[in-house]
Amino acid sequence: MSLLSVLGLAKAGEYSEGQVWSYKTRPGEEKSTVLINKVELNEKLGKIFHISVSGVEVKNKHIAGGITTELPHFPVSEETLKKSLIKLVGKSKPNPSYIEGYNTWKEAFDEGQAGIFTISVSEIISFVEETINKQ
Repeated sequence: MSLLSVLGLAKAGEYSEGQVWSYKTRPGEEKSTVLINKVELNEKLGKIFHISVSGVEVKNKHIAGGITTELPHFPVSEETLKKSLIKLVGKSKPNPSYIEGYNTWKEAFDEGQAGIFTISVSEIISFVEETINKQ
């Protein structure tokens, strides 16, 4: 057993569907986790990871209460996971809420109208928060 596996850290290529990870969160969201719902292989981009993030506190002026606590779908690169994930904390079935976002993304992606994130998970969350509150 390697030191990395003892510490709960994964080497590149060990990310897989159903894993739940702690990650480098934004301040105040330390209990937030990332779930890898689906992994697909793309000939140009390599592995694409479809993640959900739960336990966040995203300001959202468009909903009652003003806070979104779950972000069901982001398509991300392995680079994003390497920048963000800290420790494997569990296993889970895919978040059923990710499917709608995945299907919308997949259609746009196949038409060349969408891509994947390569920035860190916390940067993605901040980007989403800014974007939804501009509208």
